[in-house]
Amino acid sequence: MQDEDQQEHVDVLVVGAGLSGIGAGYHLQANCPGRSYAILEGRERSGGTWDLFRYPGVRSDSDMYTLGYSFRPWTQAKSIADGPSILNYLRETAAQHGIDRKIRFNHRVVRASWSTADACWSVDVERGPERLPMRMRCNFLFLCSGYYRYEAGYTPEFAGVGDYAGRIVHPQHWPEDMDCSGKKVIVIGSGATAMTLVPALAKTASHVTLLQRSPTYVVARPAQDPIAHGLRSFLPAGMAYGLTRWKNVLLSMYFFRLARRKPDRVKKLILGGVRQALGPGYDVATHFTPRYNPWDQRLCLVPDGDLFAAIRAGRASMVTDHVDTFTPGGIRLKSGRELEADVVVTATGLELQVLGGVQLEVDGRRVDPAATFNYKGMMYSDVPNLASSFGYTNASWTLKSDLTCAYVCRVLNHMEKQGWRQCTPRNTDPSLAPEPWLDFSSGYVQRAVGRFPKQGSRAPWRVYQNYARDLVSLRFGSVDDGVMEFANRRVG
Repeated sequence: MQDEDQQEHVDVLVVGAGLSGIGAGYHLQANCPGRSYAILEGRERSGGTWDLFRYPGVRSDSDMYTLGYSFRPWTQAKSIADGPSILNYLRETAAQHGIDRKIRFNHRVVRASWSTADACWSVDVERGPERLPMRMRCNFLFLCSGYYRYEAGYTPEFAGVGDYAGRIVHPQHWPEDMDCSGKKVIVIGSGATAMTLVPALAKTASHVTLLQRSPTYVVARPAQDPIAHGLRSFLPAGMAYGLTRWKNVLLSMYFFRLARRKPDRVKKLILGGVRQALGPGYDVATHFTPRYNPWDQRLCLVPDGDLFAAIRAGRASMVTDHVDTFTPGGIRLKSGRELEADVVVTATGLELQVLGGVQLEVDGRRVDPAATFNYKGMMYSDVPNLASSFGYTNASWTLKSDLTCAYVCRVLNHMEKQGWRQCTPRNTDPSLAPEPWLDFSSGYVQRAVGRFPKQGSRAPWRVYQNYARDLVSLRFGSVDDGVMEFANRRVG
């Protein structure tokens, strides 16, 4: 480890060079031009999720007019874009604004210690393949490394796996030599990844079976947005993009609120679309009718109804049952039925990770994230000069990420103007009731939610999952709101 006087210091240290980290770089340059910053990326490439996932058909389940950045219009024809196109968009954005020159690859942040006396974070980093230890210092730490472990996805313990003669893969680590052409494939799972994989694999496999324990709400949507295409034909790109963005934001907010107020009506609407796509003889009740209400978990989007088309063509099928055990030739179900498979894909979810896995200390005291309250969806009670980027569960990630980045800049500029070196959210309300960080019944959330910070029962500790409300609060609300404590005034 370097001596203190040899440690590099930057004003803001961004962790992660994916969607949020690149956005943070832009906002810091645009709104805080006098601040120095660096982006530390643990992997050897930028792009985050969109570089990590390489499985067939990988795509977004959010439209690019809201998943794209507010400052850089998405101009391609497809609104529901494939992974390589999104990755190219991110890297072009970074290069266009010189953000790529601020990224340091193979720099893994493992811990950070705050010193009130010095008003800075000391950040321990492992550098390069050899994981050489080094330390950097910063005044503000911005965690933009997402919410799940890149090292491994979630796979349940299945009985009999050792007896299976075929190949088992997890989508998070798709092998380059994987070829499913002419093979029988089982995809285990019912989330967005499974719904993406099945129609993509069905193009070449002899047959693909989606095996799910319980159904998910599935909604078809055009891959191209005809309104956006029409607007682009006679408006400047930026204006067309902005109008389409707001159109999509308002529609998604309306649909989410309708699902909360009238779940039976939305359920009927969604299932009606599935019946229309698959025909009156299909068993929609078994395979596409969840036990929960719409938006208790995230909806699955299928562009141009590609999943339904694969099922209608007989190239794919749905099986709703539980795995009993793997066998040499496939999987035996609890019902006694056996499915043959040359390849089994375990699209069984993510392993959530708290604050990017970074261990935090404040003045020598270890921070337990689960004991903190989340402030405005981005900062944490009693943790100074630290924010994290976390997107919406009911809308595109970037909508909240953009607001978070801009708000961090507002805080930094307020501190600079007033001469403060430290900002810390403080909860002084003994009646504030803790609530789960996410009100979501999905398995990947429930497995980890107890380790995450809590949200409170009222603002500014409550996470509303509402873009319009957050826009008003974060863009126009007071930074010095009586809850954020500014202290440690600059001397000289």
